[in-house]
Amino acid sequence: MFPEEADYARAVPLGATWHRVDSTVRTSDPAFDVEAELPGDGPLIYLSLGSLGCMDTPLMQRFVGVLGRTGHRVIVSMGPRGDELTLGDRMYGAAFLPQAAIVPQCDLVVTHGGNNTVGECFTFGLPMIVHPLFWDQYDNAQRVDELGFGVRLRSYEWTDDELLAAVDRLLGPDGRAARMRPIGERLRSAPGRLRAAELIETLVPG
Repeated sequence: MFPEEADYARAVPLGATWHRVDSTVRTSDPAFDVEAELPGDGPLIYLSLGSLGCMDTPLMQRFVGVLGRTGHRVIVSMGPRGDELTLGDRMYGAAFLPQAAIVPQCDLVVTHGGNNTVGECFTFGLPMIVHPLFWDQYDNAQRVDELGFGVRLRSYEWTDDELLAAVDRLLGPDGRAARMRPIGERLRSAPGRLRAAELIETLVPG
């Protein structure tokens, strides 16, 4: 489910029964008007540490505090303990947000690196700052960093300056957005969910 551009070269090719679907992004999220909730200009950052990461409120608050120093607009997926967080100026947050509707309107995503979020970032052509917490997220974070699609943070060991530098680099003129944009255009023109459905249908007797 990784786009071909984000796959490692394989010493032994996969067999003929393996098929690449690149990414699958849900289309069921309701519409979300960023400008209505967080008007302004300049870059827009989306922060989400997933359904489990958001429960670590000290970590969430640290991200919120440092990102608030950038001067950029920030949308925060706060989770069920969001009432324990204090957002800064030029920030909007809610316990639950329609992520797939918000990400296309953003310029940078700060994420835990779960499969869904990483797939959405590729599909909509957004660079990532990844703070992995467990399981698939470590592989995703390393892949994003090594292949040049974003920055991996050292889990719980990053410094404020490292995060600020990553934001500046990825949003700058030499950032990853120009590289990500054509990948997103390709993925949106041939949605992986449709490819997967077509493959499944070939297994169903006519």
